[in-house]
Amino acid sequence: MPGTESASRGFPQAQRLKRPEEFRRVFDQGSKAVGRFFVVFARPVDGGPARLGVAVSRKVGNAVRRNRIKRVIREEFRQACGLGRRELVVVARTSAANAGRDELVRDLRSLWKRVSHA
Repeated sequence: MPGTESASRGFPQAQRLKRPEEFRRVFDQGSKAVGRFFVVFARPVDGGPARLGVAVSRKVGNAVRRNRIKRVIREEFRQACGLGRRELVVVARTSAANAGRDELVRDLRSLWKRVSHA
């Protein structure tokens, strides 16, 4: 049945940052890595899984472009190994709007390596 395979590999609620105070905590207490297309904030936590928050402004592009970028971020987070127990916030820069998927993935992976060693 189409769709059932990807549903089991989804992005569960337990791995999401949703509330403004969660984002603020990562911005205030976390380390920062700046790349060509993204800025990644990371804050180590004691328990629980790695969690992700995504911020893509309207300045980045229309809804189609913003959603494409968010899908790439979530998929790379889901596949990432070695992030440890961290809360991450990925902020897309306006340059991400015109980037290809491979460029976005390369930038994200390099930033995640930098914040996982910080």
